[in-house]
Amino acid sequence: MTLTTHVIDTAAGVPAAGIAIVLYAVDGATGTPLASATGTPLGSATRTRLGGATTNAGGRTDAPLAESLGPGWYELTFAVAPYFAAQNVAAFYDEITIRFRLEGGAHYHVPLLLGPWGYSTYRGS
Repeated sequence: MTLTTHVIDTAAGVPAAGIAIVLYAVDGATGTPLASATGTPLGSATRTRLGGATTNAGGRTDAPLAESLGPGWYELTFAVAPYFAAQNVAAFYDEITIRFRLEGGAHYHVPLLLGPWGYSTYRGS
């Protein structure tokens, strides 16, 4: 499976260039925000860094973040504080982490729609 992303600054209405992104595999994740079905506390999962990239002028990475991922849990961490600082915009977030599950299929796209006080994401195509 391949994985791509892009970042749009919805407050400014432009692609967000220069945002560092790190991709992690997450072992032991459950998909529940507080605990697993067996009561394992949040944070007990182990993250393994798989790679990273920085968004280009179009808010995208120049290549897929990964090209041969297997089923499982993953995280994308977006370092947004430097982006907002460069824009001279006060912002609420330092980093934004999105945890998601890949189950099968050839391609996943996980975009980030970003503002200084909020964000949203979805499974794109």
